[in-house]
Amino acid sequence: MGHQKFQQCIQECLACAVACSQCAIECLKEANVKELVNCIQLDLECAAICRSAAELMSLGSEYSYYHCSSCVEVCNACAEECEKHAAMGMEHCRVCAEACRKCATACEEMIAVV
Repeated sequence: MGHQKFQQCIQECLACAVACSQCAIECLKEANVKELVNCIQLDLECAAICRSAAELMSLGSEYSYYHCSSCVEVCNACAEECEKHAAMGMEHCRVCAEACRKCATACEEMIAVV
């Protein structure tokens, strides 16, 4: 599998990883940080799996399909958690949830092509 045809998915994964890392940092600055522990954990996990998925796709790895399947699950879980906090006015969680949903969609599309 050539990495060129998955360039959009790679870009969405990298954008998601950045958004998740930024969200985790911003959550740590919130006064109610103890209530955001699950959000921070999911942010960090999502960032890690998105970076890893992007790396495997860029290598043209035959394991990209499997890794991107996991990426969809983690991105959706992170988006769900962040959407709860976005509803309470946390802009960084709104941005993160949006990036996670875009990444999950891109990964689903990549999986359908493989």
